[in-house]
Amino acid sequence: MIVHIVMFKFKEEKRESNIKEVVKRLNALVELIPELKSMEVGVNFTDSERAFDLSLYSTFETKEALASYAIHPKHLKVVELIKSVTLESKVVDYIL
Repeated sequence: MIVHIVMFKFKEEKRESNIKEVVKRLNALVELIPELKSMEVGVNFTDSERAFDLSLYSTFETKEALASYAIHPKHLKVVELIKSVTLESKVVDYIL
């Protein structure tokens, strides 16, 4: 099992509405991309300068499935939106 975790820091402009839209679009991917086995999207509530605004935890059967997800057109549309509304992201992928 492959775990893919990403954290995002959003721009201040329209921050709350952009977070809601990204959450909605990320959650929709589970039904649209067969390689994506599960996804959990969480919005941060911690008031810390170290905190990011949103995280996703997703799972895949293999590294190849993760690679396929990464270039899937439905995923790339969400990535396009995310890049336009975020300042920074961090990622970690590992074998469970």
